[in-house]
Amino acid sequence: MAGYFRISHIAAGLTAVVVGYSSSVVIVIEAARQAGANDAQLISWLLILGLGMGISCLYFSLKFRMPVVTAWSTPGAVFLISTAGPFSLSDVTGALIGAGILSLIAARSQALMRGIERIPPALAAAMLAGILLPYCLNVFSSATSHPLLTMLFVGIYLLGSRLFARYLMLILLVVAGIAAWVLSPAGAPAVTLGLPTLEWVMPTWSLSAFISIGVPLFLITMLSQNLPGISILHSHHYKPDNRFVLTGIALLQLFTAPFGGFMYNLAAITAAICMAENVDDDPAQRYKAGVAAGLGYLLSGAMAVAIVSVFTMMPTVVTQLLAGIALLATLQSSLLRALEETHYRQAALLTMLCSASGLTMLGISAPVWGLLLGVVTLGFTSGWKRQVVSR
Repeated sequence: MAGYFRISHIAAGLTAVVVGYSSSVVIVIEAARQAGANDAQLISWLLILGLGMGISCLYFSLKFRMPVVTAWSTPGAVFLISTAGPFSLSDVTGALIGAGILSLIAARSQALMRGIERIPPALAAAMLAGILLPYCLNVFSSATSHPLLTMLFVGIYLLGSRLFARYLMLILLVVAGIAAWVLSPAGAPAVTLGLPTLEWVMPTWSLSAFISIGVPLFLITMLSQNLPGISILHSHHYKPDNRFVLTGIALLQLFTAPFGGFMYNLAAITAAICMAENVDDDPAQRYKAGVAAGLGYLLSGAMAVAIVSVFTMMPTVVTQLLAGIALLATLQSSLLRALEETHYRQAALLTMLCSASGLTMLGISAPVWGLLLGVVTLGFTSGWKRQVVSR
């Protein structure tokens, strides 16, 4: 059976695609909208992301004979929603290319990788929590105008997180589709089918966009996605050439950014699905689940027209509920990491609050100020404690 795919390989790979896609596709679509993408460009974003994730999963899994699964950066998409609005799509595209250049430099520089790893995980988690917080709060803001719908979504979340956690977001997607159909006005257009096409956006170079979007997007993806992704691989005793993989992902980012490939990274949660013992008794054969995931992502890219058609017709309240609930688990884990160690709590709290504030000053967005504030606070408190001890 070593040369054949088993049902378990295919099931694990497709489950990883469904879980990853269903939990955050609405967030990616909203990120593209906030960046200024029109409907054709929305389709291009999902097509190029599907192609990028599919090709990279296939290539890395086959090259290393390990389940090396990639994904789009969901925290990065959330960050784009909160920061892309003031900039043109061409400026955002330039910033995405800038983030790709930073990713490439980091992948090739051992010293820079070590420096990034020295940023306290608590502060990175606090910054991410601050970015996520407003979108999770939207779940309860929606109760003012749609109390029953909000109660339904929250009820399914509470029940599903205990009884069918793996398929929770898939079920919420179905419920969202039904709710959108009920709330849509009579005569709403039908779902569009067709082959997607790529749309090139000529990048423009803005220092403000690079500092406000490119730098924090790179940091968020590296700290909250790639490093955990590497940890997941190592915890399952898979050790590919991480510099090679991260270099490949950075190059993929550079080449696909003008078409909407906003940020790729090593997957963590969905990758773990492909590494579980129930995939195959032989760990050396589990790479086939990564191959199946790659094929699933290619298929999802081919369906970009229908996916965009469905989600662009959804009422705002439905997309807010869906996105907010999809991010609750990430917010919870971020808060736990941010406040876990007493030494970092004050700096992490200020980082989170500043990142959530929406502050923009000198053309720099709130998450960047939040991280800087956290670093300064940490340095101040550490220096103060050393002085007290010396006395």
